Amino acid sequence: MLSQAAIPFFNYPAMFSERRDEYMAAIESCLERGAFIMQQDLVDFENELAAHLGVKHAIGVADGTMALTIALRLANVQPGDEVIVPSHTFVATAAAVHHVGAEPVLCDCGPDHLIDVESAHTMLTAKTKAIMPVQLNGRVADMDAVEAFANEHSLQIVEDSCQAMGAKFRDRYAGTFGVAGSFSFFPAKTLGCFGDGGGLIIDDDDLAAQARIYRDHGRNPETGKVDFFGHNARLDNVQAAVLRIKLKHYNEAVAARRRIAALYQTRLGDVNELVLPPAPDTDPRHYDVFQNYEIEAERRDELRAYLSAQNIGTILQWGGSMIHQFDGLGLRHHAPFAEKLSTRFMMLPLHHLLTDDEVNRVCDTIIAFYQN
Repeated sequence: MLSQAAIPFFNYPAMFSERRDEYMAAIESCLERGAFIMQQDLVDFENELAAHLGVKHAIGVADGTMALTIALRLANVQPGDEVIVPSHTFVATAAAVHHVGAEPVLCDCGPDHLIDVESAHTMLTAKTKAIMPVQLNGRVADMDAVEAFANEHSLQIVEDSCQAMGAKFRDRYAGTFGVAGSFSFFPAKTLGCFGDGGGLIIDDDDLAAQARIYRDHGRNPETGKVDFFGHNARLDNVQAAVLRIKLKHYNEAVAARRRIAALYQTRLGDVNELVLPPAPDTDPRHYDVFQNYEIEAERRDELRAYLSAQNIGTILQWGGSMIHQFDGLGLRHHAPFAEKLSTRFMMLPLHHLLTDDEVNRVCDTIIAFYQN
């Protein structure tokens, strides 16, 4: 009997073939015009992204890590400061803090896999300058709790919203709660280009002007002079042209992700060995975009092996490690829930081109594993 067709965790070739002609026309236009760095395509993308999210400024940068680094600089995080970061996130969140000379300290996540403010309280010191909530997997954290904590202790909020473009909490978009919001346009993101890319969203005119100088070596676009040491952190113009096309279809892509998440909930919600993320619209405070479908599973490693044998791809986010588990970093931490979560968490396939038949096959295979 022939094996069934593979269901990859993420189908990169399909993302290109979906609108191949449109992408190639935009790329060829950039190449023919010699429009590679800081050209009109980037300006147009920034304006369209700002309009989409209802903010004054969107600024394209090289990647999500640079977006975070610049946001921390805008928050005036200095060497000797400490920034509270959840351990359940990509290492880039903590790395950005390190790159501005500050110290990342790691708090726990809660059952929603997002920052646990009670744990953050245990990490406070006289050096704490900011808190960096991570809007993970396409869901915004409880920003009521984060804002109350930040106000109580006079802390800056710098959001890592790299995985939550378009997600909302109480009708406010991810990225609009603090000094600046950050996005990653890595290819597998809900809005992904064909390489590395990132962005900042900012409502303050002066901070936006600073961010534009930071991303271009510290060079002031009005004077041509270098005002301070910055970064080579510009979003490539060709990638901006690709992102303009994807942004036009963004809402329909998110709608598809939410429909797939609802189907996973319907099929797997009664499997006792699993903990699923909240289904769409189960909490009126949240609008989730389902960047990832991260579950908890008993006998996780066996389940992954079983799915792999049936040509179904899954991954462990960040290789299965929380930041506090990277011994070489030696970071102060309080993350007992994240420690346990690291033995249980995994991600199922979810992207807007996934078919119902593919989702049902994933679910059938998981159900069969636990029944057997």
